[in-house]
Amino acid sequence: MQQSAVPELELAPPHTRPIHWVATATAVAGVVALSSVLQPGSARAAQATGPETKSAPVTAAAPATTGVAFPLDCGPVKAVVQRQASGDLDGDGRPETVAVVHCDAGMGTPPDAVYVLTQAVGARKPRVVATLVGPKARETVTDFTVRDGAVRATLLGYSTTDVPSCCPDVKDSAQWRWRNGAFVRSAPAAAQSV
Repeated sequence: MQQSAVPELELAPPHTRPIHWVATATAVAGVVALSSVLQPGSARAAQATGPETKSAPVTAAAPATTGVAFPLDCGPVKAVVQRQASGDLDGDGRPETVAVVHCDAGMGTPPDAVYVLTQAVGARKPRVVATLVGPKARETVTDFTVRDGAVRATLLGYSTTDVPSCCPDVKDSAQWRWRNGAFVRSAPAAAQSV
């Protein structure tokens, strides 16, 4: 067997010291911090422009719910806005606000009502322009969104007037869209027992 002309080197086992770990941790922390600052811009899908574009971008402020006189008879208690969401529902470039409102009952489950608010340019206060769910329907609104020009909600209700208000036994999904000058409720999915 022939000997190699290059001598073999013996490497000493590495001896790490605490300063090496501190330097490594500092370098990693610096990379993480720098990467959180230097994020790429948000991705945007290219949208076609042309006749299929229905509305201009929404730039106006959505109507506020404070000070609005909701058409809800609460007697001595006040109406409470439980949830609200905004979006351009009629395609005019100005947002509407959809509010889920009920009476501030001390106990029990007061029924919800769903109202659409708009505010004309120069008007001092917003006004209610549509009732999507009235309080006489005895429904409670759970999942609620305004997206893509539609109002979507899950409604809990009652199969008969004999069912106690505490215990709704019907669950229904609803969607409303602005069509031909009015909000049209889409055919709800089949009602389900809760």
